[in-house]
Amino acid sequence: MHAAKGRPSEAAERPGYPERFVPALLDPGRPTPALVASPNGKAADKRFNVYRNNVTVSLIEALAAAFPATMRITGEAFFRAMARFHIRETPPTSPLLFEYGRDFPDFIERYEYAQSMPWLADVARIERAWLDAYHAADAAVLPPHALASVRPADLAGIIFEPHPATRIIRSAYPAVTVFSANRGDGPVGRIEVAAAESALITRPALEVEVRSLQPGSDVFLSSLLGGEPFGNAAVTGKTCCPEFDLAAAVAVMLEAGAFAAIRHGG
Repeated sequence: MHAAKGRPSEAAERPGYPERFVPALLDPGRPTPALVASPNGKAADKRFNVYRNNVTVSLIEALAAAFPATMRITGEAFFRAMARFHIRETPPTSPLLFEYGRDFPDFIERYEYAQSMPWLADVARIERAWLDAYHAADAAVLPPHALASVRPADLAGIIFEPHPATRIIRSAYPAVTVFSANRGDGPVGRIEVAAAESALITRPALEVEVRSLQPGSDVFLSSLLGGEPFGNAAVTGKTCCPEFDLAAAVAVMLEAGAFAAIRHGG
Protein backbone atom coordinates (compact mmCIF):
# COMPACT_ATOMS: atom_id res chain seq x y z
CA MET A 1 0.00 0.00 0.00
CA HIS A 2 1.29 3.44 -0.81
CA ALA A 3 0.11 6.98 -1.30
CA ALA A 4 -0.96 7.67 -4.84
CA LYS A 5 1.35 9.70 -7.10
CA GLY A 6 4.39 9.82 -4.89
CA ARG A 7 6.28 8.43 -1.95
CA PRO A 8 4.41 8.17 1.44
CA SER A 9 6.60 10.90 2.88
CA GLU A 10 5.63 13.21 0.04
CA ALA A 11 1.95 12.52 0.57
CA ALA A 12 2.25 13.07 4.29
CA GLU A 13 3.55 16.57 3.60
CA ARG A 14 0.51 17.52 1.54
CA PRO A 15 -1.95 19.92 3.18
CA GLY A 16 -4.67 18.09 5.08
CA TYR A 17 -3.05 14.66 4.73
CA PRO A 18 -2.62 13.88 8.48
CA GLU A 19 -6.07 15.29 9.23
CA ARG A 20 -7.62 12.85 6.76
CA PHE A 21 -5.35 9.86 7.26
CA VAL A 22 -5.26 9.53 11.08
CA PRO A 23 -9.03 9.68 11.73
CA ALA A 24 -9.62 7.11 8.98
CA LEU A 25 -6.87 4.91 10.38
CA LEU A 26 -8.50 4.71 13.82
CA ASP A 27 -12.19 4.71 12.87
CA PRO A 28 -13.48 1.85 10.68
CA GLY A 29 -16.60 3.89 9.95
CA ARG A 30 -14.57 6.29 7.82
CA PRO A 31 -13.71 5.56 4.17
CA THR A 32 -10.21 4.83 2.98
CA PRO A 33 -8.43 8.15 2.32
CA ALA A 34 -8.33 9.02 -1.37
CA LEU A 35 -4.56 9.45 -1.24
CA VAL A 36 -4.09 5.80 -0.26
CA ALA A 37 -3.96 3.50 -3.28
CA SER A 38 -2.65 0.09 -4.29
CA PRO A 39 0.26 -0.25 -6.75
CA ASN A 40 -2.13 -0.37 -9.71
CA GLY A 41 -3.68 2.93 -8.65
CA LYS A 42 -6.95 1.51 -7.37
CA ALA A 43 -8.36 2.13 -3.92
CA ALA A 44 -6.61 -0.05 -1.34
CA ASP A 45 -9.60 -0.68 0.92
CA LYS A 46 -8.70 -4.23 1.95
CA ARG A 47 -5.06 -3.47 2.61
CA PHE A 48 -5.92 -0.30 4.49
CA ASN A 49 -8.46 -2.18 6.64
CA VAL A 50 -5.81 -4.75 7.57
CA TYR A 51 -3.37 -1.99 8.48
CA ARG A 52 -6.07 -0.13 10.39
CA ASN A 53 -6.96 -3.24 12.38
CA ASN A 54 -3.30 -3.95 13.21
CA VAL A 55 -2.78 -0.41 14.51
CA THR A 56 -5.90 -0.54 16.67
CA VAL A 57 -5.04 -3.96 18.08
CA SER A 58 -1.52 -2.78 18.92
CA LEU A 59 -2.89 0.22 20.82
CA ILE A 60 -5.43 -1.93 22.67
CA GLU A 61 -2.65 -4.30 23.69
CA ALA A 62 -0.59 -1.34 24.91
CA LEU A 63 -3.50 -0.20 27.10
CA ALA A 64 -4.05 -3.74 28.39
CA ALA A 65 -0.38 -3.95 29.38
CA ALA A 66 -0.55 -0.57 31.16
CA PHE A 67 -3.85 -1.20 32.96
CA PRO A 68 -3.99 -4.91 33.92
CA ALA A 69 -6.01 -4.38 37.11
CA THR A 70 -8.53 -2.25 35.25
CA MET A 71 -8.95 -4.97 32.64
CA ARG A 72 -9.30 -7.65 35.30
CA ILE A 73 -12.08 -5.67 36.98
CA THR A 74 -14.05 -5.05 33.79
CA GLY A 75 -13.29 -8.28 31.99
CA GLU A 76 -11.34 -8.49 28.74
CA ALA A 77 -14.27 -7.98 26.34
CA PHE A 78 -15.52 -4.86 28.16
CA PHE A 79 -12.00 -3.46 28.42
CA ARG A 80 -11.18 -3.96 24.75
CA ALA A 81 -14.43 -2.30 23.68
CA MET A 82 -13.79 0.64 26.01
CA ALA A 83 -10.20 0.91 24.78
CA ARG A 84 -11.34 0.95 21.17
CA PHE A 85 -13.60 3.95 21.81
CA HIS A 86 -10.74 5.71 23.63
CA ILE A 87 -8.38 5.13 20.71
CA ARG A 88 -10.81 6.73 18.29
CA GLU A 89 -11.19 9.74 20.57
CA THR A 90 -7.52 10.11 21.55
CA PRO A 91 -4.94 8.90 19.02
CA PRO A 92 -1.33 8.51 20.17
CA THR A 93 1.04 11.46 19.98
CA SER A 94 4.27 9.64 20.86
CA PRO A 95 6.05 6.77 19.10
CA LEU A 96 6.64 5.18 22.54
CA LEU A 97 3.74 2.85 23.30
CA PHE A 98 4.25 3.01 27.08
CA GLU A 99 3.48 6.73 26.87
CA TYR A 100 0.06 6.03 25.41
CA GLY A 101 -2.94 6.00 27.75
CA ARG A 102 -2.32 9.06 29.91
CA ASP A 103 -5.85 10.24 29.10
CA PHE A 104 -7.40 6.81 29.53
CA PRO A 105 -8.44 7.27 33.21
CA ASP A 106 -10.24 10.51 32.34
CA PHE A 107 -11.96 8.73 29.46
CA ILE A 108 -13.07 5.95 31.82
CA GLU A 109 -14.56 8.55 34.14
CA ARG A 110 -16.73 9.80 31.26
CA TYR A 111 -17.43 6.44 29.64
CA GLU A 112 -21.14 5.73 29.76
CA TYR A 113 -20.89 2.00 30.44
CA ALA A 114 -18.39 2.41 33.32
CA GLN A 115 -20.63 4.66 35.42
CA SER A 116 -21.66 1.73 37.62
CA MET A 117 -17.98 1.48 38.69
CA PRO A 118 -17.21 5.05 39.84
CA TRP A 119 -13.90 3.98 41.41
CA LEU A 120 -12.60 2.44 38.16
CA ALA A 121 -11.06 5.67 36.86
CA ASP A 122 -9.05 6.13 40.07
CA VAL A 123 -7.80 2.54 39.89
CA ALA A 124 -6.63 3.33 36.36
CA ARG A 125 -4.96 6.52 37.63
CA ILE A 126 -3.01 4.47 40.17
CA GLU A 127 -1.95 2.08 37.41
CA ARG A 128 -0.81 4.98 35.22
CA ALA A 129 1.15 6.43 38.16
CA TRP A 130 2.67 2.98 38.75
CA LEU A 131 3.89 2.86 35.16
CA ASP A 132 5.27 6.40 35.30
CA ALA A 133 7.08 5.58 38.55
CA TYR A 134 8.56 2.48 36.92
CA HIS A 135 9.97 4.53 34.04
CA ALA A 136 11.06 7.52 36.16
CA ALA A 137 14.69 8.59 36.37
CA ASP A 138 16.96 6.97 38.93
CA ALA A 139 17.85 8.94 42.05
CA ALA A 140 18.99 8.21 45.56
CA VAL A 141 16.31 8.46 48.24
CA LEU A 142 16.54 10.77 51.23
CA PRO A 143 18.09 8.83 54.15
CA PRO A 144 16.14 9.05 57.44
CA HIS A 145 19.11 10.52 59.30
CA ALA A 146 19.11 13.57 56.98
CA LEU A 147 16.00 14.92 58.67
CA ALA A 148 17.39 14.22 62.14
CA SER A 149 20.36 16.43 61.35
CA VAL A 150 18.17 19.52 60.81
CA ARG A 151 18.10 21.96 63.73
CA PRO A 152 14.64 22.22 65.34
CA ALA A 153 14.57 25.96 64.68
CA ASP A 154 15.06 25.32 60.94
CA LEU A 155 12.64 22.42 60.58
CA ALA A 156 9.54 24.41 59.60
CA GLY A 157 11.33 26.11 56.72
CA ILE A 158 12.94 23.14 54.98
CA ILE A 159 11.74 22.08 51.55
CA PHE A 160 11.73 18.49 50.33
CA GLU A 161 12.82 17.67 46.79
CA PRO A 162 10.64 14.87 45.39
CA HIS A 163 12.09 11.63 44.14
CA PRO A 164 11.40 11.43 40.37
CA ALA A 165 9.23 8.33 40.85
CA THR A 166 6.94 9.71 43.56
CA ARG A 167 3.25 10.13 42.76
CA ILE A 168 0.12 10.62 44.87
CA ILE A 169 -3.37 9.69 43.68
CA ARG A 170 -6.23 10.92 45.86
CA SER A 171 -9.55 9.14 45.52
CA ALA A 172 -13.02 9.45 47.02
CA TYR A 173 -13.28 5.65 46.77
CA PRO A 174 -11.32 2.65 48.16
CA ALA A 175 -9.23 2.71 45.00
CA VAL A 176 -6.01 1.44 46.63
CA THR A 177 -7.75 -1.62 48.04
CA VAL A 178 -9.43 -2.36 44.71
CA PHE A 179 -6.14 -1.85 42.85
CA SER A 180 -4.20 -4.13 45.21
CA ALA A 181 -6.85 -6.86 45.06
CA ASN A 182 -6.85 -6.93 41.26
CA ARG A 183 -3.21 -6.31 40.41
CA GLY A 184 -2.19 -9.96 40.89
CA ASP A 185 -3.54 -13.28 39.67
CA GLY A 186 -5.03 -14.55 42.93
CA PRO A 187 -8.73 -14.75 43.69
CA VAL A 188 -10.48 -11.52 44.60
CA GLY A 189 -12.77 -11.67 47.61
CA ARG A 190 -15.45 -9.26 48.67
CA ILE A 191 -14.03 -5.79 49.37
CA GLU A 192 -15.52 -4.41 52.55
CA VAL A 193 -13.70 -1.07 52.57
CA ALA A 194 -15.90 1.87 51.58
CA ALA A 195 -13.86 4.85 52.78
CA ALA A 196 -11.87 7.19 50.56
CA GLU A 197 -8.25 6.16 50.00
CA SER A 198 -5.19 7.89 48.64
CA ALA A 199 -2.21 6.12 47.11
CA LEU A 200 1.47 6.94 47.55
CA ILE A 201 3.44 5.48 44.66
CA THR A 202 7.22 5.34 45.02
CA ARG A 203 10.23 3.38 43.76
CA PRO A 204 12.78 3.42 46.57
CA ALA A 205 14.84 0.65 44.98
CA LEU A 206 14.09 -1.40 41.86
CA GLU A 207 10.45 -2.16 42.64
CA VAL A 208 7.48 0.20 42.48
CA GLU A 209 5.54 0.30 45.75
CA VAL A 210 1.97 1.46 46.38
CA ARG A 211 0.89 2.46 49.88
CA SER A 212 -2.43 3.62 51.24
CA LEU A 213 -2.08 6.92 53.11
CA GLN A 214 -3.79 7.82 56.35
CA PRO A 215 -6.25 10.77 56.35
CA GLY A 216 -4.38 14.06 56.20
CA SER A 217 -1.14 12.42 55.08
CA ASP A 218 -2.15 12.70 51.45
CA VAL A 219 -2.73 16.45 51.81
CA PHE A 220 0.53 16.88 53.77
CA LEU A 221 2.63 14.95 51.26
CA SER A 222 0.94 16.60 48.27
CA SER A 223 1.89 19.96 49.78
CA LEU A 224 5.49 18.87 50.18
CA LEU A 225 5.57 17.56 46.61
CA GLY A 226 4.25 20.93 45.50
CA GLY A 227 7.20 22.72 47.12
CA GLU A 228 5.56 23.92 50.33
CA PRO A 229 7.86 24.24 53.38
CA PHE A 230 7.54 21.52 55.99
CA GLY A 231 5.78 23.74 58.53
CA ASN A 232 3.16 24.96 56.06
CA ALA A 233 2.48 21.43 54.83
CA ALA A 234 2.01 20.19 58.40
CA VAL A 235 -0.50 22.95 59.13
CA THR A 236 -2.37 22.16 55.90
CA GLY A 237 -2.60 18.49 56.81
CA LYS A 238 -3.87 19.24 60.29
CA THR A 239 -6.38 21.80 59.06
CA CYS A 240 -7.75 19.36 56.52
CA CYS A 241 -7.89 16.44 58.93
CA PRO A 242 -7.86 17.00 62.73
CA GLU A 243 -6.73 13.40 63.33
CA PHE A 244 -3.70 13.84 61.06
CA ASP A 245 -0.64 12.18 62.59
CA LEU A 246 2.45 14.15 61.52
CA ALA A 247 4.99 11.76 63.01
CA ALA A 248 3.39 8.78 61.27
CA ALA A 249 3.27 10.64 57.96
CA VAL A 250 6.96 11.53 58.17
CA ALA A 251 7.84 7.92 58.99
CA VAL A 252 5.89 6.66 55.98
CA MET A 253 7.42 9.14 53.53
CA LEU A 254 10.95 8.32 54.67
CA GLU A 255 10.35 4.57 54.60
CA ALA A 256 8.77 4.83 51.14
CA GLY A 257 11.60 6.93 49.73
CA ALA A 258 9.22 9.66 48.56
CA PHE A 259 11.90 12.37 48.54
CA ALA A 260 15.45 12.66 47.31
CA ALA A 261 16.85 15.61 49.25
CA ILE A 262 16.07 18.54 51.54
CA ARG A 263 17.08 22.15 51.31
CA HIS A 264 16.49 25.27 53.34
CA GLY A 265 13.86 27.59 51.94
CA GLY A 266 14.93 30.99 50.73
